[in-house]
Amino acid sequence: MQLKSLATAKITAKAAAVFAVGALTLTACGGGSSTPAASEGGIQLINAGKLTVCSDIPYEPFEFEKDGQTVGYDIDIAKEVAKDLGAELSIVDSSFEAIETGTALTQCDLGISSISITDTRKSVMDFSTPYLDDDLALVASEDSGISSLDDAKGKKVGVQQATTGADYAQEQGLEAQQFEDTGLLVQALQAGTIDAALGNQSVLATPSRTTPSSRALRILPPASSWGSP
Repeated sequence: MQLKSLATAKITAKAAAVFAVGALTLTACGGGSSTPAASEGGIQLINAGKLTVCSDIPYEPFEFEKDGQTVGYDIDIAKEVAKDLGAELSIVDSSFEAIETGTALTQCDLGISSISITDTRKSVMDFSTPYLDDDLALVASEDSGISSLDDAKGKKVGVQQATTGADYAQEQGLEAQQFEDTGLLVQALQAGTIDAALGNQSVLATPSRTTPSSRALRILPPASSWGSP
């Protein structure tokens, strides 16, 4: 399943993060210099006995650090895949840009990082069946004067680089500031260096509710109510 529009953004793509392991193994092998070793399940892995997973951390609630451990929805899925393969789970913290372009697969067996399915990405990697519908949303400070997407034009809007949120901001003519990861994006919003953040509501809604801040934040309606670009 693929995105029909970033505006409607019922991102059946959005957490389609676990890829077809066999196909991705071939992709990873093509860029590696060593010969992969088979796991107990017969799947060829980059490192013998280990399922090596690339993920962009933090991206709460999908992957983030808590009490010295990497946890989250995607991580739970990765653990189950590793268990099925009889392999130890090894997580590599990678930039989302490397993950979405497929270059991260030179060092990982698969990528699990809440990845939207797009035609461009399908040209460099295989996807599992989508397992979550999500939507784009705009989170703005109460004092920003932003109450709609049109209000955000001319304002300081932040996005995470290489994401569908960044693509949508460009389509809508927003001069968005790009951040390497969502942790830095949320920090900028809380610090007041940007007026709003555009990204997936499942991610932006969580830190905006739980991160202590003197700035009041509000979550605008999701992209499905914005209309087509």
